Amino acid sequence: MTHTRVLVTGAAGFIGSHLVEELLRAGYHVTGIDNLSSGRKDNLAHIKSRRLKFVKFDLTHYRKIEPYFRKIKYVFHLAALADIVPSIQDPLSYHRSNVDATVAVLEASRRAGVKKLVYAASSSCYGLQKKFPTAEGAFISPEYPYALTKYIGEQYVLHWMKVYRLPVVSLRLFNVYGPRSRTSGTYGAVFGVFLAQKLAGEKFTVVGDGRQKRDFIFVKDVARAFHAAAKSGVAGEIFNVGSGSPVSINDLVKLLGGEKIHIPKRPGEPERTHADIGKIKRMLKWKPEVSFEEGVGIMIKNIDCWSKAVVWTPRAIADSTREWFKYLS
Repeated sequence: MTHTRVLVTGAAGFIGSHLVEELLRAGYHVTGIDNLSSGRKDNLAHIKSRRLKFVKFDLTHYRKIEPYFRKIKYVFHLAALADIVPSIQDPLSYHRSNVDATVAVLEASRRAGVKKLVYAASSSCYGLQKKFPTAEGAFISPEYPYALTKYIGEQYVLHWMKVYRLPVVSLRLFNVYGPRSRTSGTYGAVFGVFLAQKLAGEKFTVVGDGRQKRDFIFVKDVARAFHAAAKSGVAGEIFNVGSGSPVSINDLVKLLGGEKIHIPKRPGEPERTHADIGKIKRMLKWKPEVSFEEGVGIMIKNIDCWSKAVVWTPRAIADSTREWFKYLS
């Protein structure tokens, strides 16, 4: 494997940087591409390996990125814009980053003869699901532009296999958490919000009654799933990547320790996310290894990473999510 070359888009992002670590540990030569619009080069600063090459490019510039795909065996396409509110405010940017860029990556991969492309899809495509645990064949109903663009990207990925025989796998990620998750920008994932509040001595802003459940999956387990998908002989398949064991927001607050304050329930958000992971266990021999309690403990040990993060207050959250309520109510 010493000469096996792989490419990671979104390499400087939260999940991407952990995947780079996983691949380097496995002995690959890794090319990381990121335009640093949301990723941070600091996420890779601790990596000193000569087998990592980082380049800053916008993936929609096909002619610029195409040379980097030559002689690449596996492509891991993680680059995307995330978050609900910004996708409502600027859907064109989301389409460009999550759809147009995906098509460019697919074409570059196809023309280079890549052996496998693994796509980071989103479980948000399931929308307000009522059947649990949710299997890959469940009804698809994206509730906002981010979810829609990620699903459209997935459809392009599968189409490139159907038409051009490019081997692909799509991983629908559930609620990924872990060190290096984003600490700045828009109001987003609950872990980043709560850890910044804990560090600042503020109350946790719990949406609704806090009994809603999320399928949290630790980022290093997610990185292993990407690697397993690439190495496998499987192609043309979609897999859920979650823990299969949802946890309530109230239980998360108990583990973090602190007081809470309740804020209004938001439209378009599911009461529960719960991945059916039977398929990925069976076909890729993958299963989560980090328990939720262990993962939360790791997050608390790394809490200083949120020292400069935005500390969200109920008023700031209300201001930030006004358009969310306006369009999704």
